[in-house]
Amino acid sequence: MAVPASQTGVGELEIDISGDAAAGRPEVAKRQKSLTIGAVCKALAQEFPDISISKIRYLEDQKLLTPRRTPGGYRLYTQGDVARLRTILRMQRDEFLPLRVIRQELAAGRSGEATPAPGRAARDGMRAWRPSVSVRESSGALYSMDDVLEETKAEGKLVRELEEYGVVKGEMRGGMRYFDETEREIIAAVAELARYGVGGRNLRVFRSSADREANLLQQILAPALRSRNPQRRKEAVEALENLAAVATHLKHLLLIRDLRKIVR
Repeated sequence: MAVPASQTGVGELEIDISGDAAAGRPEVAKRQKSLTIGAVCKALAQEFPDISISKIRYLEDQKLLTPRRTPGGYRLYTQGDVARLRTILRMQRDEFLPLRVIRQELAAGRSGEATPAPGRAARDGMRAWRPSVSVRESSGALYSMDDVLEETKAEGKLVRELEEYGVVKGEMRGGMRYFDETEREIIAAVAELARYGVGGRNLRVFRSSADREANLLQQILAPALRSRNPQRRKEAVEALENLAAVATHLKHLLLIRDLRKIVR
């Protein structure tokens, strides 16, 4: 018999497994409770302070989560769902992976344990970094403005503002503007920031920072990237991705350090 969420005090739906029912169905006995979306937020809040119901719903909209629904339409999350969500959030926070890459990682069986990328074993005692970005060609998929607005829940005014400040550019085809996967993810991230009052003009600092970092990495690897030797160029691209992972992680740590000063 299910106990209403209001009686549990933390938004959980307890499933009573006892006697012969548990003995006869061990797979059910292992899963003794499902959580409401509010309880999931509470369970993950300590590790992910910025978790929110809207963010979990957005990940579901992106087909990354598929919680069970009650006849009344309420979402119920198993412990497996929570573990999957934790893995997604860690990949976003620690590796800055876009959702399309996270989707691929999960489909390939990626768990919450960090693993080094193939071919990136540590050398000379150095730490092996897992690339968090790919600078190679994307899938080539393009999304219309309507598609982007529907999938990211962003407002058209916000996207036009991002175009005005050069954060995204899009591509004109047949009189219509299309965006690639990376720009779609940028718009989705900015739409989340917009909920806290961050506008397109505030994002110039991110754009300037990204430009400076890209220029620095280009200077470091420019000769190899311009090489006519395919193998040398391939190695340079791999090095570029590795450096980007290190730089991204460093920036993340510096931001955490400064934010901790704010909340002291």
